[in-house]
Amino acid sequence: MFNRTQLKEIILDQQQRQLPTQIIERELFATLEEYVKNPFVIILIGLRRVGKSTILQHLKSKYPGYYLNFDDERLIHFGVEDFQLLEEIFLELFGSANFFYFDEIQNITGWERYIRRLHDSGKKVFLTGSNATMLSKELGTHLTGRHLEVAVFPFSFREFLTLKQYSYTQKDLFLLEKKVKLKEYFKEYFMEGGLPEYLLTKNIDYLKTIYNNILYKDIIVRYKLPAEKAIKELVYYTANNVSQEISFNSIKKMLQVGSATTIKEYFDYVENSFLIFLVAKFDYSLKKQIYANKKMYIIDNALAIHLGFRLSDNFGCLLENLVFIELKRRKKEIYYTTNKQECDFVLKEGTKITTALQVCYELTAKNKEREVQGLLQALRQFHLPIGIILTYDQEEEFKEEHKLIQVIPVWKWLLQE
Repeated sequence: MFNRTQLKEIILDQQQRQLPTQIIERELFATLEEYVKNPFVIILIGLRRVGKSTILQHLKSKYPGYYLNFDDERLIHFGVEDFQLLEEIFLELFGSANFFYFDEIQNITGWERYIRRLHDSGKKVFLTGSNATMLSKELGTHLTGRHLEVAVFPFSFREFLTLKQYSYTQKDLFLLEKKVKLKEYFKEYFMEGGLPEYLLTKNIDYLKTIYNNILYKDIIVRYKLPAEKAIKELVYYTANNVSQEISFNSIKKMLQVGSATTIKEYFDYVENSFLIFLVAKFDYSLKKQIYANKKMYIIDNALAIHLGFRLSDNFGCLLENLVFIELKRRKKEIYYTTNKQECDFVLKEGTKITTALQVCYELTAKNKEREVQGLLQALRQFHLPIGIILTYDQEEEFKEEHKLIQVIPVWKWLLQE
């Protein structure tokens, strides 16, 4: 049983570290406002330090209730049997409440049984977690049909502009002076990413701390990995090859790991921490899709650039990475295609591919045919009339093989409604 006095001290201490002075209006606030009205347990998932706790505190300021952050070393011996004591102390300190807010609750083994009890008693519960596994077996067993998941990503370009206190209208996307200003902000966003605290401090050591916490706390310790060197080299290798095709077998040989299955497990661990994402090659055969090479992306451009991954001179990869994260933020089902030529992204809705996107930092005489042909290949394959090429700052429209090709600057694409 946890020490009652110590638990009370921790609760009160955490109450002193509440909302930051500046709250950026997040695009998912509207969704969360709707979710407040329903009976489900709401779970915010995402990378460490991406803003989940601030969102939770924002909700608590509007809908008062009990709060505790379990990512606190003083709670390392807190167990599921201590939740009853926690609730008693909450009641003693703050009186009765119907809202419960818990940060990083996956740190407590068996947490889902207590949350199920709260839910069944009519309480509204908001949780955060930085590991996707908390949504799998545990929730599937005890909270099936009782929870909703909300993915939290680094700031979008819209949110970045809010941070900069810069307002715009859709008309501004076409006005020269406004466009110049928006492009200046996009240049910064492109290189500095969207991690909230990093944007406020620009402290590179802070990025390294996030990375090390993910690597050790969320991966090596959580999964009890004996081969620390192998997982570190895997992350380093894949981050050096953002947007490139990777093969589990080739990485197995490079890292001298026993099997491709082990490599796949390592990637599962890294994906669960929201640091890296793998994209499958589209195929109507699920078996072929599973065994085909994957493409890899990282959660934020600043992490890619500043952690020694040498991407700062490869702007095409960074631009593609930024587009991928935006597509994830928009909840798209994403694949890539390749035959003779590659199309960077095809988006699936239901049973059909509905959109084909190519990303190219700059269309030049040398690469235009390759980029267009890769896109046309996808348009023919999926019988699509329109294809999009996203560039850093080029814009035009033209027809090729009776297909309309729209060339759009990424900064404008990010802001279009």
